[in-house]
Amino acid sequence: MALETLNLEHIPSTHRVYAAFFRDVTNSDFLHAQLLARNPDFDYAFIEASSVISRRHLQSAIFNALVTILDGTLLSATPHSEVVLSMSPNNNIADAYRRWGIAPGKTKDLIVVKPAAHTPEAMWAHLSESIKGTPVPLSDEEISKATDWQKMRKYYSLNSVQMLSKIESEEKKRQEMERLAIMKMALRGL
Repeated sequence: MALETLNLEHIPSTHRVYAAFFRDVTNSDFLHAQLLARNPDFDYAFIEASSVISRRHLQSAIFNALVTILDGTLLSATPHSEVVLSMSPNNNIADAYRRWGIAPGKTKDLIVVKPAAHTPEAMWAHLSESIKGTPVPLSDEEISKATDWQKMRKYYSLNSVQMLSKIESEEKKRQEMERLAIMKMALRGL
């Protein structure tokens, strides 16, 4: 089973979060249509993997979403849409969905997140039946294969950060971009 339980510090154990990563998804049209139809069976955060920098980046967004859920201060309609919104450096939900949400006919690599009390076995059975793609580990190595760094620089306004061009090591540059993106997410709305 490629479904993973994410344990986040400072979040009560009653708020479990499950996540899975699928590559080469061929039915993003269908999945997007289920979200638009508000099909309760597809009440997941579907995240475009090319817009995710790392596991830490994803976990930061999930943590921010869970804090708003626990505080009762949701900015979006559902806990799942809050996860997508939390990826963004601003509070524009339409912009967040356009950049981090599933894109019909375009999303090929998909991260699925569900902050819920479902049993992992039932959730995995539904996902593996519904998503036409290859499950892979939700690891930094797999995420980095999907990351579109040009998009990340644009989405987090990193093109104007001069110090990034002075970093020679690609690995160090990516770590710095991850750090800056997470900081922008944390400062959202301030």
